[in-house]
Amino acid sequence: MKQILSLTISLILLTQFLYGQEQKSKDQKPYIEVIGHSEKKIIPDEIYLSIKIKERESGRDQITVEQQEKELKQALNDLNIPLELLTVADAQADYIQVKWNKKDVISQSEYELKLSTAQQVAVVFEKLDDMKIDNVFISKVSHSKLKEYHKEVEIKAIKNAKEKADYLLTAIGQETGTALIIKDHNANSDVHYIDGLNVRGARSNANVQYLESKSKSLGTIQFRKIKLESTIYVKFEIK
Repeated sequence: MKQILSLTISLILLTQFLYGQEQKSKDQKPYIEVIGHSEKKIIPDEIYLSIKIKERESGRDQITVEQQEKELKQALNDLNIPLELLTVADAQADYIQVKWNKKDVISQSEYELKLSTAQQVAVVFEKLDDMKIDNVFISKVSHSKLKEYHKEVEIKAIKNAKEKADYLLTAIGQETGTALIIKDHNANSDVHYIDGLNVRGARSNANVQYLESKSKSLGTIQFRKIKLESTIYVKFEIK
């Protein structure tokens, strides 16, 4: 008797489950899944130089950090570069030991200079080279309107998804309905960090190229464009 009762209950539960699955299948609306993509390349207009100045000797004279900082500011004035674009990267001057067997130490200070064009970078590099400041590199690049461009690219990506769904469904005589699910797969950064470009000697990396010149000039600096991409998944209802 118990076995019959148990079997009956199992059959009832199974019937309810199958009925529920059937109803769920009937209620589910037909859909199409597509992925929209868009990209844009922009020339960076925010270029950050890291400049390290340390005490050095010139013959019998000791050239202090303060003297070199004053010369740096004068050089920027001569190049019509606003001094507010130069900031101190470290709050206090660091101290480094220059010889293992002596207690002699020299002070150094690090600055960050924000520039806007490759031409500015080139003339600043040349000026710093003349000043014997050789610990200079480009630390990062970005764009002042990067967030606006991000939005533009994302809008184009979701429009691309809609266009894709439209022509695919038109091919089979159907229409795109309401968007049921939208997923953004973007991972863009506002700032692009790069390996430094030294003021002396030619190097190249993924974002910057430094081309050596035969003249006294340091050469030509070319920045690769920042590539913005957007990939968006959309699930549309089919009318």
